[in-house]
Amino acid sequence: MIKAIFWDNDGVLVDTEHLYFRATQQIMATVGLTLTREIYLEYFLVQGTGAWHLAEEKGLTPDEIERLRRKRNRLYGELLRQENTLIEGVREVLAALHGHYVMGIVTTSRKDHFDLIHQRTQILQYFDFVLTSNDYQKMKPDPEPYLRALEKSGLRAEECLAVEDSERGLIAARGAGLQCIVVPSELTRVGNFAGAYKVLNSLSELLPELLPLSRPP
Repeated sequence: MIKAIFWDNDGVLVDTEHLYFRATQQIMATVGLTLTREIYLEYFLVQGTGAWHLAEEKGLTPDEIERLRRKRNRLYGELLRQENTLIEGVREVLAALHGHYVMGIVTTSRKDHFDLIHQRTQILQYFDFVLTSNDYQKMKPDPEPYLRALEKSGLRAEECLAVEDSERGLIAARGAGLQCIVVPSELTRVGNFAGAYKVLNSLSELLPELLPLSRPP
């Protein structure tokens, strides 16, 4: 019986990945680097390493790369302030599942960015806990974020389910022993989701999958 759902944030609850891509692309372009969607998908959404090695190969020093990273983070924050990023239908899905499961957000987003994102979403009321990149040492695809979520929930892996949109998220969830439903975003739709419990086309398909798995009220 499933007792908890652990939700990824970016690409599942909020449509922010294209903004992070845009911010990173624009900052890299200032030093003559071209960040394509294909490169972004591979290094950010599959491997989870980022693509700053491209700057290293160009001869930039670690200090110069760190300055670029800070500029990217500031630009991303500015973009987040300009848009309501909540994905359509998310609030209704969360409201329907609230009370049936323990629910947590497990994200590799920075806490300051996470807070900016959710200033206007009004969905945090549905969650029992939130884990951001500030809460662990290793990021997805390492399983540490989901292992921390298991500790937080006090439940066993077989009692929990993850909802992800990317390959790195799926790998992290499976590495922690979790079943994982994948709802690909526009950026991740071409990914390899072998090993997923289910791959769905949209959030509207989640409720028929999740409500029958819930614990008794």
